[in-house]
Amino acid sequence: MIDLCIQTQKKTEHLFLVNTTKALKKYFSKYKKPVTIAMENTGKYNWHLLNVLTVLNHHKVYVLNPMHLKKSFGLVRGKNDKIDSMRICDYIRKNHDQHDQWKPTSESLRNLRWLLSERTKRVKTWQKLKKQMKEYYWIEKVTFKELAIEQNKEQSVLLKTQIKEIEKKIEHLFKEDEVLNQKNKLVQSVPGVGKIVAWHIISRTEAFERIDTPRKFACYSGVDPFGNSSGIFKGKNRVSYFADKSMKTLLHLSAMTAIQLENDLAIYYKRKVGEGKNKMSALNAVRNKIIHRVFAVVKNQKMYQNNLVVS
Repeated sequence: MIDLCIQTQKKTEHLFLVNTTKALKKYFSKYKKPVTIAMENTGKYNWHLLNVLTVLNHHKVYVLNPMHLKKSFGLVRGKNDKIDSMRICDYIRKNHDQHDQWKPTSESLRNLRWLLSERTKRVKTWQKLKKQMKEYYWIEKVTFKELAIEQNKEQSVLLKTQIKEIEKKIEHLFKEDEVLNQKNKLVQSVPGVGKIVAWHIISRTEAFERIDTPRKFACYSGVDPFGNSSGIFKGKNRVSYFADKSMKTLLHLSAMTAIQLENDLAIYYKRKVGEGKNKMSALNAVRNKIIHRVFAVVKNQKMYQNNLVVS
């Protein structure tokens, strides 16, 4: 079920709708003139509603970050779906000019996001199995230890097979979409950026349409630090706690790979460490440079040219 709060100049009312494409399409089709629709970004829960609004594209739609909403409500008491829907109505009526309208993504990007989500789930499960396998070898005098090891091996092999199949599907998806395929090649030309990282960057930025500047993406992925001072207090600059930590991890792996290769990023990292800069700070600077290079090659539509001379 979906809880709706409908506000007009005259009244406010609440109603429930079955969360199916048929029910949602029937209800929203009665609005012939454009209306403002706002919702929390709840992932798969509002999948049907977004599909309906893709067809009924004359409305103004806002998909809001749940954390942003929570912080904007301030100190409040009580929480349920009915109250939340009313608060979202009040919020978007006052602050709609501070948010970009939602735009439907292409079918290729929706499929890419779905496949990457499925791949991530299987990778996490596979990593847990690997950790369990190591723990089993330390356990002694357990009757069914060998059975557990054998079952884990079978599951591990199955998961690896499924991960490879998903990756083949993703590669095929890019080959079918010429624009996405070109962006994928450009992104992978940057030192340290492999296919998995490139796929996630394209997915998170919606092919560089939703997040269209390196500064925005650096903030989104927790790479760009912010000031931390007030009055006479002068603290260290810190990255946001609300960043996409999984994307930051992927960028960290890219930076670790880049500094081990022969390229300008490796030279930059070694020079900064040699000057006494903290290794993690230098590595974060490399992450930031990777982001800027990725956006630069996509903007200029030119493959990255490795320049070993750093001024």
